[in-house]
Amino acid sequence: MIRFGATPTASGTHFALWSECATEAWVCMFDGDKETRVPMQRGPRDVFQVEVEAIGPGARYGFRADGPYDPDRGHWFDPNKLLTDPYAVRIDRPYVYDLRLAAPRGEAVDTAPLMPKAIVEAALPGLEPAPPHFTPGGLIYEVSVRGFTRLHPAIPERHRGTIAALAHPTIIDHLKAIGVSALELMPIAAWIDERHLPALGLTNSWGYNPVSMMALDPRLAPGGIAELRDTVAALHAAGIGVILDVVFNHTGESDRLGPTLSLRGLDALAYFRHADDDYGVLANDSGTGNTLDCDHPATRRLVLDTLRHFVTQAGIDGFRFDLAPVLGRLRDGFDPHAALLEEMRADPILADRILIAEPWDIGPGGYQLGNFPAPFLEWNDRYRDDVRRFWRGDPHAIGDLVTRLAGSSDTFGRGGVSRSVNFIAAHDGFTLADVTAFAHKHNEANGEQNRDGHHDNLSWNNGVEGATDDPAIIAARRRDVAALLATLFVSRGTIMLTAGDEFGRTQRGNNNAYCQDNDLSWIDWDGRDRDLESQTARLARFRAAHPAVSDPRLLGPDDVDWLTPDGRDYEVGDWHDPAQSAIVMLLHLPDQSPRVAIAINRGREAIDLTLPGGTWRPFEGEASMIVEARSVGLFVEQQP
Repeated sequence: MIRFGATPTASGTHFALWSECATEAWVCMFDGDKETRVPMQRGPRDVFQVEVEAIGPGARYGFRADGPYDPDRGHWFDPNKLLTDPYAVRIDRPYVYDLRLAAPRGEAVDTAPLMPKAIVEAALPGLEPAPPHFTPGGLIYEVSVRGFTRLHPAIPERHRGTIAALAHPTIIDHLKAIGVSALELMPIAAWIDERHLPALGLTNSWGYNPVSMMALDPRLAPGGIAELRDTVAALHAAGIGVILDVVFNHTGESDRLGPTLSLRGLDALAYFRHADDDYGVLANDSGTGNTLDCDHPATRRLVLDTLRHFVTQAGIDGFRFDLAPVLGRLRDGFDPHAALLEEMRADPILADRILIAEPWDIGPGGYQLGNFPAPFLEWNDRYRDDVRRFWRGDPHAIGDLVTRLAGSSDTFGRGGVSRSVNFIAAHDGFTLADVTAFAHKHNEANGEQNRDGHHDNLSWNNGVEGATDDPAIIAARRRDVAALLATLFVSRGTIMLTAGDEFGRTQRGNNNAYCQDNDLSWIDWDGRDRDLESQTARLARFRAAHPAVSDPRLLGPDDVDWLTPDGRDYEVGDWHDPAQSAIVMLLHLPDQSPRVAIAINRGREAIDLTLPGGTWRPFEGEASMIVEARSVGLFVEQQP
């Protein structure tokens, strides 16, 4: 099979690209500002290729392509546009948005000075195959690479905000203390700002607007794939896996007014979905202006090759797929057995990787929670919403909370194992602390008059919106954050925590901070709540010591008792009674001992707890059988 991209050979470098509709293509070599165009020959199966002699690793290049320019028919060919190789594994600088990148062909704007150049690189020696360093039931820790260490005082200045910083001993010690099983890195592939941001003086710092799928953003990984590989190895040595958040639903080329950077200029008709019977209208199931056609063989190959690249070159343990229904979207809607999803599950390199779906997009029938095929795990927004409703005090059935604690069998009941990824807060939305401090979003800094971001956050403010000096309100918020954290850590199955939520990180009410590459979104390590962080570490120790809590197997009737605080079985009518504010989950799986009890008290008063049989003690606490107001109590049966 032909290798696409740039492949060093004994005498030079072989270049190959695919385009069904292009009539001509060139590889453009750059020596400083000097460009040399080398024609590529069209061969079988619409592959253009050429070998350029006497150049090798370190050479800088791009592609140009010619063909019809007719956007109303889905064609955007323009040889004035320098295009990034979709298979580039490294680029020489970040993408910077410029209006000239979107100039129509008739304006004859040469974009070479505006574009990063791809760099020829030899592949690293292949890694020995190894099972993923993560199993379902662990704690996934979601990290924005740039914001995570930008302000960390222990990280050398040159490494702050980079992938290399994640391997620093101080970071690894912190991850181990709070029980992290795997880091989930928000997008690290090279991206471009949305076109409205430069005029506002803002930049995209989350990375969900990719151009290059394999090339890492130079701001995050100045050392390229080797930097990622070394960091993954260091984390693996500490027993921590690495999952990449990948974006295969759209590219940063946006809508008809967007820039031509790569796939659009190579073959937009093939790579992008269009409105039925109207090739002048790009489908927008991603909400970003375009949607990749993941049912097209060329797109499927690019996605699969990208995933294999990160596994074989960097040892990546798995992937979280942004707006994942796009990957299975056919002309008639989402299909859990679409070709790309089946190919992932059958691929010999990818079949054992951790695969996580964000199971919704904004297209027709885009909400697909519970419908991805095993072994996909799925972000569970119903868990998030039911837990928030419970602790906010909504008149909401306690049975819904119980279902979420036990693994969401209503959604993942097939197969006997929960595939839920339980989370209460994620990058997209309020931080965990802001859930308890803001009843409304405050995104004014984003320059869109607070119109952006989710409107219904199921949040509360404990009496005052935002910052306050009132010690009672501060204590109430801290207590609520601790209760939310405890609820997450006692939930069965895989759990996810966003970096900084373990110690009360705030974004001052901004629930869409993607464009805040500043101290609004950077984690404040000096100002963190050390007591809350210690409580999180205690929750991690409890979860690690008692696998019955994290086990993703769905519970049977002999595995759990649901009790009132005075030790009675919950009655049928209680499950749907919104006035119920306390419940005890007593786990006694036959192959996991000792028994553990989790007591949840949403009420405003402390309650006495009575548990059946044996002798019970609080986990790492004094011998008190009291569950404080608005808290979660952890209890362990003492062994004879």
